Amino acid sequence: MRVDVQSFGTVNRLAREGSEAATASLSQLTGIDAAVDVTRITLMNREDVGGELRGTEAVGVRFDLTGGLEGDAVLAFDADSAETIAGEMLPGETTQAMVQSGVEEIGNIMMSGFVDGWADYLETTIEHSPPEYVEREGPAVLPDPNGSVGERPQGATREQVFVFASEIEWVGESVNFYIYVLPEQGALTDLMADIGDGGSEAVPVDKLEVFNEMTRTGTATAADNVEMMTGIPTEAEVTGISFAPIEDVPRRIGSDTYVGTVVELSGTPSGYLLVLFDEESAVTVAEALMPTAPDGAGVTGEHKAAIEELGNVVTSGFVDGWANVLQTTIDHTPPELVHDMGQAIVDPLAAQVGRDREHAFVVDATMRTDDVEFASEIHALPDGRGLREALEALDPDRADQTEADAEGLF
Repeated sequence: MRVDVQSFGTVNRLAREGSEAATASLSQLTGIDAAVDVTRITLMNREDVGGELRGTEAVGVRFDLTGGLEGDAVLAFDADSAETIAGEMLPGETTQAMVQSGVEEIGNIMMSGFVDGWADYLETTIEHSPPEYVEREGPAVLPDPNGSVGERPQGATREQVFVFASEIEWVGESVNFYIYVLPEQGALTDLMADIGDGGSEAVPVDKLEVFNEMTRTGTATAADNVEMMTGIPTEAEVTGISFAPIEDVPRRIGSDTYVGTVVELSGTPSGYLLVLFDEESAVTVAEALMPTAPDGAGVTGEHKAAIEELGNVVTSGFVDGWANVLQTTIDHTPPELVHDMGQAIVDPLAAQVGRDREHAFVVDATMRTDDVEFASEIHALPDGRGLREALEALDPDRADQTEADAEGLF
């Protein structure tokens, strides 16, 4: 099955417009001034869905969607946000039962707003089940990977799924929540094939899945290289390929300050690759590379030099893994050290990738450890043509051959 960039853009727009309609319904019901921050379509492993909720006590309202859009939908809050928003509907002291009732009502109204726009565009009917209220640890508020909401039979699901995710923020308050839609894979790809024209920008969905798994393996190799250099046990956590409007790409990285490296890739694929550490993680991992204590507090020149060296090794291992599978050469520029807010780092790169297009694919991966304060993000921004060429060149039988020559990297 091949689907083109036009169809990705259309379903992304429908997901955003649906989320905006849902948010407008919330504002009308509660008076809350909320706005959709970021909407994206992501192909990822089912077990990674909802990673934004990790470490929280979460509240969810689940729905089963049938008709023109089939699958599962969840409106998810952290527990404190759910109580705050329910309190806006029910001023005064609220009981747990009142919170549950309020969240269910909010979810029901927002989901009706979400699907109406889809139904109008598709000129069909989309129905959703009654709301199912759940309280779980983080991502567990989402449907079980081996089953779905409602009465549909239990059964195995695909290991990788497309997810529509919208982050909604309460303007002026530290309250964020999410709308997740996990459409049935076959129904979604059929829908995108109908929307698009299958032209020159079409990409093979099955190879997109293989590329995503290849990236997951490459991230694991990069994590092994970090552990070899620093002695810090490091694991690859989340990978995914997202499709989003160019203007949303910097917002997805956020406003936190990072230290890291940026390189420009040339070959198949071409584009940019970023290896970013939050400041605390940068200090931790850099000092693991230093033979002596740094001369000064905070992120010093010594820290930056160590991060530059580490970024180069991570980049080489990651890119070499892609090149091994694609049987091609991917060159990259010397790493450029960056130390700034995430949005400020990514904005000029997204502008370059988006010179002749409105949307972009973004490859995301995360490395972290539970032993010390350390986390790192890897973001690749391939240009559209380069990614299509990489997918055409991809032999699925070579997808596990990502191992780089670690000894040659050190």
